[in-house]
Amino acid sequence: MKNRLVKKSFLYAFFISLMVVSCKKEIEKISDKISDTTSSISEPDPEKDSVVVKKDSVIEKESLPPAMQEDGFYNAFIFPKDKKMKDSLFGIFNKKYTEKERYAILALNRLDSKNKWNADTLVVPAKIDTTLMEYSPFPMQLDVLSPVKKFVIFSYPIQAYGVYSNGTLVKWGPTSMGKKTAKTKTGLTFANWKKQLAISTVSSEWKLPYNFNIFNLDGIGWHQYDLPGYPASHSCLRLLMKDAKWLYGYADTWVLNPGGATTKAKGTPVMVYGDYGWGKRKPWRKLLSDPNANSVSVDEMTKMIEPNIERILKEQDNREKVVDSIRAAKAVLEQMPQTTKTVAP
Repeated sequence: MKNRLVKKSFLYAFFISLMVVSCKKEIEKISDKISDTTSSISEPDPEKDSVVVKKDSVIEKESLPPAMQEDGFYNAFIFPKDKKMKDSLFGIFNKKYTEKERYAILALNRLDSKNKWNADTLVVPAKIDTTLMEYSPFPMQLDVLSPVKKFVIFSYPIQAYGVYSNGTLVKWGPTSMGKKTAKTKTGLTFANWKKQLAISTVSSEWKLPYNFNIFNLDGIGWHQYDLPGYPASHSCLRLLMKDAKWLYGYADTWVLNPGGATTKAKGTPVMVYGDYGWGKRKPWRKLLSDPNANSVSVDEMTKMIEPNIERILKEQDNREKVVDSIRAAKAVLEQMPQTTKTVAP
């Protein structure tokens, strides 16, 4: 009986160590082979165009790989294609990490909990910071933005957004931007109107929580929707629910002139830049071999923002004057005596 128990324990340990590998010793196993599989995204497409999903293949070795070690900055948690084995490993994954840690890991891989089953490999930091700030691809400080009170940037190349207040990075997170056939517009823009629950004009079935428009005539904005681990939207900038809600409260809307036909003051400045490496390996997978692979340098950010800083500050100053005048007008109205009507008995 003891021998059987020992044998079963050994086989179980062998299975676990076979499935979970360390980045440090198994990074060379992640190849850049691409298996083109057609995957339908959760956001319906009236044109029924498909999205090609690229997956990093895993080359198995004859030797037994060790269990995942946490002595590197990032490690690889690899899932097999077999559904039962994948479910078992996700069970191990769920036990190994807390809910907040799993949330952070999925965010690093541009996934939400609904789409985690699409993963064949997860990039996992050895030390998990549930705020994500330790893994920020954006600089923590940008002098060029010091006079700018609020600024939001979206990076197409690394599918991430960053938020700066007076030059200090206060938040960043994952996004899923426009797919190749419906790219998100790039360049400097400003936040316009917002709606807590918007209904897409393309399809009434698309519910968009915490929608914040940034390209009014194109109907493009950020909002909560599925994050499948690649650019999959119809031009909008998808976010996790918590991030969409946070940005909904953080950014300022535009101020319209009476009648609502023209803009009196613009909202928070927003910059969307770059392009995705279509057909190439997912950028965050490169973190396994280089922890700084996704990092955007201060110089790169400064060169993008500097040509627009004059306009950003001009619009910021104008908004402050407009808001101050509105507040002053409201204060005057509040101080005016209230007239009442006497109703005859």
